[in-house]
Amino acid sequence: MATMAAPAAVRQRSRGATPEICFTKRIDNSRLVKVSDPRRNREMAMFFGTTVLLFLLVMVYAWQHFSAIECGYRVEQLRAQRDGLVEMNRALHLEEASLRDPQRIDVLARRMGLAAPLAGQVIRLDGGGDSVDPGAPVMARVSDSVRNLAVVSPQ
Repeated sequence: MATMAAPAAVRQRSRGATPEICFTKRIDNSRLVKVSDPRRNREMAMFFGTTVLLFLLVMVYAWQHFSAIECGYRVEQLRAQRDGLVEMNRALHLEEASLRDPQRIDVLARRMGLAAPLAGQVIRLDGGGDSVDPGAPVMARVSDSVRNLAVVSPQ
């Protein structure tokens, strides 16, 4: 037992001369009523309102910022689309010019067995001097020389 008493003596010396005593006391706060402080309530309302206003300002700024970025992307996309369409339009104009080439049309017509029109076979539908008023409508008509045309088929 002497060995057991020695650690207790050491513990008592290290804690000091006064022993620790803990008491538990049950506190019943159920009957207490909190008194509202109007000044504190006003401060809290101001803090909450300021926080909400700051949050809204940040959200509006972020919305504007991201909308501007999105509009920038959309502008670049439309610009690229326009450039592609301009290039396609240029290519189509070149193709149209090559297809309208009179020499090419003449070569294709000769391959198909067509010949140059004879005198009197060409009738101008725009009036060609018959009408006094150049803006007057022209009625399409078939002349006798056109009725007597023969179609030559390629062989």
